[in-house]
Amino acid sequence: MKFKKSIMILSLILLQCAVVSAKDYKASFFHIKSDGTTLNTRSIQFAIDYISKNGGGRLVFYVGRYLTGSIHLKSNVTLQLEEGAVLLGSTNPFDYDRIGNTALIHARDLENVGITGKGMIDGQGRALANNSIAYANDGLIEDILKYDRTRESIRPMVIYFYNCVNVNIKEVILQNSACWLQTYERCKNLVVDHITVNNVAFWNSDGVDVVDCDNVTITNNNIDAADDGICLKSHNEKFYCNNILIENNTVRTSANGIKLGTAGKGGFRNIKILNNTVYNTYRSAIALQSVDGGFLEDVLVDGLKSANTGNVIFLRLGERVVGKKSTMNRISIKNVVADVPLGKADAGYDYEGPIEDMPRNISPIIIAGLPGQYINDVTFSNFQISYPGAGSKFMAYIALDKLDSIPEVPAGYPEFSMFKEVPAWGIYVRHAKNINFSNIKMTAEKKDYRLPIVMDDVHDAQLKKITFEQINQKKLLYAYKSTNVTVN
Repeated sequence: MKFKKSIMILSLILLQCAVVSAKDYKASFFHIKSDGTTLNTRSIQFAIDYISKNGGGRLVFYVGRYLTGSIHLKSNVTLQLEEGAVLLGSTNPFDYDRIGNTALIHARDLENVGITGKGMIDGQGRALANNSIAYANDGLIEDILKYDRTRESIRPMVIYFYNCVNVNIKEVILQNSACWLQTYERCKNLVVDHITVNNVAFWNSDGVDVVDCDNVTITNNNIDAADDGICLKSHNEKFYCNNILIENNTVRTSANGIKLGTAGKGGFRNIKILNNTVYNTYRSAIALQSVDGGFLEDVLVDGLKSANTGNVIFLRLGERVVGKKSTMNRISIKNVVADVPLGKADAGYDYEGPIEDMPRNISPIIIAGLPGQYINDVTFSNFQISYPGAGSKFMAYIALDKLDSIPEVPAGYPEFSMFKEVPAWGIYVRHAKNINFSNIKMTAEKKDYRLPIVMDDVHDAQLKKITFEQINQKKLLYAYKSTNVTVN
């Protein structure tokens, strides 16, 4: 898998050079108030427009609290938030513009834009979301109020960038969005580096969303989110995520740590996920999913520490759009250390994952294709996994000669819990070809009635140097409707 990392590094250098050479304008020069109560939307927008007309530069915010509604960046303009500066989102839903999506900071069809510095952007999302619900209940906003929440399109993000080139998001603290925190769609040469995300104010609160982007680095970030931490999506079958580096991030969520898919109409290609840590996470540390008719291929995961995470690796093919077949090919995952808890990994956080989605007998690694639609060419190596065991056959015993009873749910929303109980406590593989496991060590701390590995409709699989510890169990593998499965 070739990866143009040198191009990414060059892009980062060019972006940093552009920032260094840009002219600085103090926010106070434009009479932007830092008292936390004056609504500055018009004055901030005037400043952005002024800087753009005068050759570009940085709008610099110093210590203070700057209240604003939606603002729109222009090419060659960067928002620089110095330490102690806080850009506050209004709590009034009518202070936000909807262009594609509703957001505090919009950027559309621009180049050379960014948000930098050690200051903070606070979306005040809980109050904002609750106010939108109140308006909907009074009939002032038309909304279906599903789950007693207004739609995601009504609850503002903090950042929404669309079709931008050379985007630099660096060092800032981003928190408390009413919805997904930051979305970058069809952007090219995007850098998200050394930022802190605290996005646990409300539901659907992802940390970073990248949609159909090309040449992206997401590095050295600390992310705490109630929903998915780092999420790659593809909204259009004519576009796809390409050349993405996700490296040296620390992620905690009440959903998935690092996820590709759910929305996957186009696809994902040339993705590197290197040396990341995921902890106290309700769902999967790494979820690779192709379920909407697109492709997912040439993905490398190298170096993962997964601590107290409900599932470690989840690979899934689905068919949520009838007649559109998804594909998944050439996946390599290696150098993983992980432990899985017996209970809820996110217990005690404000917005926990739903208790009804918790299977009672789970499996750290699940690879699940569909009948006649195989996940192909997957390599796992150098894994060390600790699992609590204690699976009970009285809760959901699945006889090994009746694996067909496990539901396929091709149109289901893809999560590792979608099958409820699975028949292996370590690795469960279904509908896959050319699968290789090597140097895998698994430990079940308590007695579990299941085998370490179960393969169902798997063809051309090799298992080398697989060791396990399990009370009263010596058998490693059960293969069902499978061919050419070898153990060395």
